[in-house]
Amino acid sequence: MPIREGYLKALGRDRLTNRAFAVWESALTLTMLGILSCGGGATGPASPLSPIMFVSGRDGGAEVYVMSVDGSNPIRLTNNAVVELGPAWSPDGKRITFYAYRDPPGTPEVYIMKADGSAQTELTNNPASDITPAWSPDGQKLLFSSNRDGPYQIYVMNVDGSAPTRLANTSSNDISPRWSPDGRKIAFESSRDGNVEIYVMSADGSAQTRLTNNAFDDHEPAWSPDGEKIAFVSSRDGAPEIYVMSADGSAQTRLTNNAAIDGAPAWSPDGQKILFHSDRDRFGGILEIYVMNADGSAPTRLTNTGGNWSPAWSPVGP
Repeated sequence: MPIREGYLKALGRDRLTNRAFAVWESALTLTMLGILSCGGGATGPASPLSPIMFVSGRDGGAEVYVMSVDGSNPIRLTNNAVVELGPAWSPDGKRITFYAYRDPPGTPEVYIMKADGSAQTELTNNPASDITPAWSPDGQKLLFSSNRDGPYQIYVMNVDGSAPTRLANTSSNDISPRWSPDGRKIAFESSRDGNVEIYVMSADGSAQTRLTNNAFDDHEPAWSPDGEKIAFVSSRDGAPEIYVMSADGSAQTRLTNNAAIDGAPAWSPDGQKILFHSDRDRFGGILEIYVMNADGSAPTRLTNTGGNWSPAWSPVGP
């Protein structure tokens, strides 16, 4: 399957079937790694001035990197012969959670490490797939999605991996949970109503409410630092584009507009800019990291090696 077709299928209606998001993302990554092995990342401790984290295939594997805000000084934090995805900063910027396919039989588990890449520790360990981890605002708990009890559902656990608890029980697949900055709500994506839509629920799993409602898939929710807005990705106008809406689902506005893949929005700590990945300059699913103003203006490419995706801005700056 061509890269772009595979990526679009991962973003489409097969994204949340029991074949599962993790399988599609892994397949996309491995396909990309088959054609991308461009060097360009040093290995070593991250600097406090390396606030942008991302996944890259530049050194032949899907690894976690950090770089400066202008795209310079890329530093590799992980170095394994497996796929490592979905990195997320802790609220204090001192730790990183991610999921990886390190353990046989090849199912993803959630890990944690220090911000310099040291002390990598596995938090989950079972035959199921555990993916898309996210921090609580106080840094004491992690959300994640797992199919350990059937369809993908949202769980919460302590930051040491103990006490995993399912927050809801539906017959659909629910993934990509993200805590609101005040810790009171969780945004996530679900296929419960046929196609993929964005929902929000209370932190205990109650009061689940749909925020988007159209014939195309909406996914990858990302809260603004003040909790007033949610950025997300939608294919409602053709290609995957980045949108923003108020936290109650109103005022849905498109920020990007082109025939390329635009995805994985991530806010700057001050809420003034949004990171994202796109293949707009390397059409065919070859992703690069970009930054734009929060209103969608002035998009600027930060990477130029091919195969860079899933950016995340450190909450502590610079």
